[in-house]
Amino acid sequence: MQATQPVIHSWIYKSLKYDELYLYLTAENDFSAIPKSLSKRLGKLQLVMNLALSDTRPLAREDVTQVMKNLSDTGFHLQLPEHFSPQMFYGD
Repeated sequence: MQATQPVIHSWIYKSLKYDELYLYLTAENDFSAIPKSLSKRLGKLQLVMNLALSDTRPLAREDVTQVMKNLSDTGFHLQLPEHFSPQMFYGD
């Protein structure tokens, strides 16, 4: 008998403020795990898809194992744009 692989359901939101910035959550519209300072920086978010993550199903731009770990550990995963150039931020 083959062991079943763990599956984590995720809801993926895109930032309307930053191109190609995505936020993965473990529950639809549950932003409680996101620090307020980060939430403020992300701006408005739009749901783009619901996805069942499994280590047997790779993602295009992210390591699915790391995404699953972040979701399990913190309740969210932030996918930055490929060529992200952060602006210095010194507080609210």
